[in-house]
This record gives sequence, C-alpha cells and structure tokens, in this order.
Amino acid sequence: MTIDMAFTPLRLGPLTLRNRFIKSGANEGMSRDGLPTRALVEHHRAIAAGGAALCTVAYGAISPAGRTFADQLCLHDEAVAPLRVLTDAVHREGAAASLQITHGGAFSFLRPADGRRPGSASGGFNPTGALHGTPFKRPLAEAELEALADGFAVAARLAGEAGFDAVEIHMGHGYLLSQFLSPGENRRRDRFGGDMAGRARFPRLVLQRVLDAVGGRMAVLCKIGVFEGYRGGNGIADVVALARLLEGDGAHLLVLSGGMNVQAPWWIFGSKMPVAEMKAAEPNRLARLALSALALMQPRRLDFRELYFREPSRAVRAATRLPLGYLGGVTSMAGVRTALADGFDAVVLGRALLHDPDLVRRFQAGLPSSGCTACNRCVATMHTPAGTHCVLHGTPDAAPNRIVAGRNG
Repeated sequence: MTIDMAFTPLRLGPLTLRNRFIKSGANEGMSRDGLPTRALVEHHRAIAAGGAALCTVAYGAISPAGRTFADQLCLHDEAVAPLRVLTDAVHREGAAASLQITHGGAFSFLRPADGRRPGSASGGFNPTGALHGTPFKRPLAEAELEALADGFAVAARLAGEAGFDAVEIHMGHGYLLSQFLSPGENRRRDRFGGDMAGRARFPRLVLQRVLDAVGGRMAVLCKIGVFEGYRGGNGIADVVALARLLEGDGAHLLVLSGGMNVQAPWWIFGSKMPVAEMKAAEPNRLARLALSALALMQPRRLDFRELYFREPSRAVRAATRLPLGYLGGVTSMAGVRTALADGFDAVVLGRALLHDPDLVRRFQAGLPSSGCTACNRCVATMHTPAGTHCVLHGTPDAAPNRIVAGRNG
C-alpha cells in the first residue's frame, strides 16, 4: 500500500511533526488585554484535534510597542501561564504548537505611548499612522535595532516557557522586519539598507539572536513574502537571495507567503478583500475612508485560484535545500499533492482550517476538497466580539472570548 507523503512525519530542527500540515498564523482576534482567551485555546485545540501537525498562534507582539492593535497578544511574564493552557490543550490532541513573534514597526493602529513617531526602516509618510494622528515615521537607530533583536530573543524564551515547540519570526506582510526587507520601504544608506544583503541584515540579526536563545530546544521558522505585489517591492531574485541567507543562518523552515498589509493586502489572500464587510466592522471613521480607497486600489479582476503563489515559491524551492512550507490557496488534496510533488516539505493552511478544523482528518479519510469559498469575509470578523470565524457557519458564542485562558469567569 502506498503511503501518502502528506501524512508522513517531518523533522524541523529539534522538532518532529506527525504529518505535513501546518496551521498558518492568521490574526484570530482572540486576546484580551494582550492575553489569550478561552476562545483562542479552543480554536487551536480543535484544529489540533482535526489532525494538523503544527498549530501557529498568530502575532505575538514582542512588546506593547510592537502591537498593531490594543487587544493583540503580547509576550511578557503574565502571558506565560495562560499560553501554557493553550499549548497543553494542543499537545493533548497530539499536535505541536508554534508562536508567531513579531513587531509592527510603523504598521500599527495605535498611537506610540512615548509620543514619538513610530520607528521603521526609513522615515517619511506613514499611511497607517495617519489614521490615528501620527502620519510620519522615523528611521530606527542602530542601538534600537540591537534592543529589538534582543526583544525577539526574550519573546522566544517566553514562548518556550509557555510550552511552545516552535516560534515563527514574521518577516512578511509589511510588519517591521518586512519594512527592512522590502526596497519600497527601506531607503537607508547605512549597512541596514541597499541590496538584499544589507536590507536583510536586521532580520538576520533577529534570527541569529532567536536561534542562540532557543534554537537547540525549539524549531525556529521564518515567514517571508515571495511576492509583495506592489511596484517597488522585492522581485524573485531578491527573495531567492533572502532564502539562501536564511538557510545559511540556520533557520529550520521558511513559510512562503506574500502580499503587503498596506500596499497589496489582496495578495495575502489571492482574491479581493471584503471591503463592505470590513467597513461595517470598523468603528474608526478615518479607517473606513481608507477602506473606501482600498476598494478603488484593488485589481478589477482578481479571481481566486488554487496555489496562487506556486510560481514564485517554486523558484525559491529550486534555489535552496532548506525545508519550505507552501502557503497560498491550497483547498484540495490534489493541491496538497501538487505542492509536495513540487518539493515543498509542508503545506500551510489558513482559511480552509478556519472553515473546517477537521479538514486534515477528512482529507486523510478521502475528502477531495475543502468547502472554503475564499470569500475572505472571515477577515472582517477579526475585530468582532467572537473573533475570527467562518461566516458560512454563523456567528459563534462570544462569551469564551471575554475570559482569559485559565481564569474563572
């Protein structure tokens, strides 16, 4: 009998996964005061019970200043115990747990607490900051970069204390590390700018600090963009150069994604954003105006197709031996097998697992494809009381999303 490769183990540094399916890090909207809620625990427990090998908890800010919105998960000592509730729940279902660690840089909907302009690779106009009264950003000084790299290492150690088996350093989608990597964002003339070797210097410093802190005990993953989707963004030669640098630095797996939160958010999903629903869920008047502008910026035709990042991801696959996780519109077992036949080591799923947490087990039992329609209306639910959910199944009970994990309520 032929064994389907999708259901064979995968070794990532010190971690062995039970199969090749990874739940992607996608903002859940299930934290309160920076701490995980019961809803977040159940969200990932259900996906683990459904057969996924690695559940990625999205966007763990390395500091309060690294958050993009107020209730976002934030890494500090108080977060360890409730996060342990989550990792214990995932482990009881036989899966491993990963925590995405990151910093928003200039991409944040919060006014900086110190009153300064938000820090980024370069200065200039900051569209996101303009929504809350800080329309300009400033270039971070080298001493600040050193402190931020140490902050990523501290966050990784806290993740280990909370029981996580892996951390995923977010280097894509327009967050701080991506602001350094993308030539459209990074106009520095010091050693942290210029060609990809210079632009990658700070993200690589972060990776090295995290590997030094936890690399022998935890898998260390990096999420990068293979297609940024805007004029001035990285080309495939840049992405290949980055992948080779991260391979040389000792990353255990690259998760290949794409799109940018500000310049081209539709490419993150490979289809149009649900602007009307997002406006309805947005209380900020300026943000609603920005969403109206977003509707005009979107490509007129952008129809979802399975494996929409396949071509640039295959170029990365051809250039490195480093384990790679393919992310981008896998909705069927045929798509899973295509990605693995292309040489990718794992398949990373987001919306499909939000639609059906049991999808991996159903795939193994013979289900040919997911029922996810790629409508992207789940994106608009992120800031609703219940958190992110598939609208095709109705609105879940919001009560578990009001109680911090491990607390009585």
